[in-house]
Amino acid sequence: MEDLELAQIRQKRLQQIQAQYAEQDPNHAKAQKERFQAMEDARHSILAQALSQDARARLNTIKLGRPDKGIMVENMICKMAQNGQLRERLSEAELIQLIESLNQQLPKSSSTVKFDRRRAALDSDDEDF
Repeated sequence: MEDLELAQIRQKRLQQIQAQYAEQDPNHAKAQKERFQAMEDARHSILAQALSQDARARLNTIKLGRPDKGIMVENMICKMAQNGQLRERLSEAELIQLIESLNQQLPKSSSTVKFDRRRAALDSDDEDF
């Protein structure tokens, strides 16, 4: 008898907790989304002030090809701007030099593609029926 009552009490409490979480979750998610949006807006405004149009276009191109490297460069530029290391807007040439120095600091990762010719030769289209 006690086990049944205990299970019912646990079930009711679980439902209450889930209802509370469901009520708080949209507010929490909304607040988190607003904070993220505010941080992105601040980041874009810093980059707009720190980079010339050509440099901004090149950075966007880099972000399309290598998103991880583009974000790394953006973070570095934002930190430089916040620390006062940038006195004027970066030109495209200066951005290229910055990226090249970053490339030299990062370890090179090489990827290789191995093609097994023996498996490629085993094609079912070549079989006679």
